[in-house]
Amino acid sequence: MHPLSVGRIRVSAIVERAGPTPLAWLFPSVTPEMLERHRDWLAPHFLDAKGRLLQSIQAFVIETPGLRAIVDTCVGNDKDRGGRAPFHMMRTSFLEDLTAAGYPPESIDVVICTHLHVDHVGWNTRLDNGKWVPTFPRARHLFARREWEHWSSENDDDTKRIMADSAQPVLDAGLAQLVEMDHRISSELWLEPTPGHTPGHVSVRLASEGADAVITGDLMHHPVQMAEPWVTPFDSDVDHAHKTRREFCERYADGPVTVLGTHFHHPTAGRIVRHGKGNADVPAAWRFRVDA
Repeated sequence: MHPLSVGRIRVSAIVERAGPTPLAWLFPSVTPEMLERHRDWLAPHFLDAKGRLLQSIQAFVIETPGLRAIVDTCVGNDKDRGGRAPFHMMRTSFLEDLTAAGYPPESIDVVICTHLHVDHVGWNTRLDNGKWVPTFPRARHLFARREWEHWSSENDDDTKRIMADSAQPVLDAGLAQLVEMDHRISSELWLEPTPGHTPGHVSVRLASEGADAVITGDLMHHPVQMAEPWVTPFDSDVDHAHKTRREFCERYADGPVTVLGTHFHHPTAGRIVRHGKGNADVPAAWRFRVDA
């Protein structure tokens, strides 16, 4: 994604990894033929010539006058994820890329986690002499209180590993702040509740000088979900996630708000446009139009 201006706000994407995602991994109940029906508007940005979904894992750096924030911190390096691909013991140049883009970790004022899944909290910490330490040493880390209370009480091994290496060290360092799901960071930056994917999931709203944008988090994982009610195995509450997604699309369709999909492949930024009027039996569907 090219840097985006939202009034006096500047948004930049730092990509940890990007490329094809197996259809069966993201949407197990969907056939290639079902996906191909949407080639005319998904290709080439979000569907490749082989019929593979294209996705990104990326963080967004938000610069407002006097404040620099990063939204979601990807997977991270050296993280034990139970030996399972694709996130186990990754090694990427994310931190070097972040610094090269002009955002060294010590320059970040606020870390916003839309939720506490593995690919959104990883770079909260880094390994230093065998110990997990905060990557962003002077930043306030914002976790929705409802989100933290949910995941910190889970007892499965995968969740306990993620909390132990990517969330708890931030709390231990006194850098975490548990906030409400509609928390306002500044007059131009605030959280918008979008639960369903996880209980305390939030999106991030930006508004400045008459321009508006929203960062989705995992409200949806791919633009095709604007047109289809497809769910992923990663949604905590499938029905609630679907309802929230439809309400989000209805709220922002055909409007001026730029949508930044956290897992949307380059060019990432675009608008939701209505496609079909719908009726009592078949609600309206939408498509994603990338910004020129």
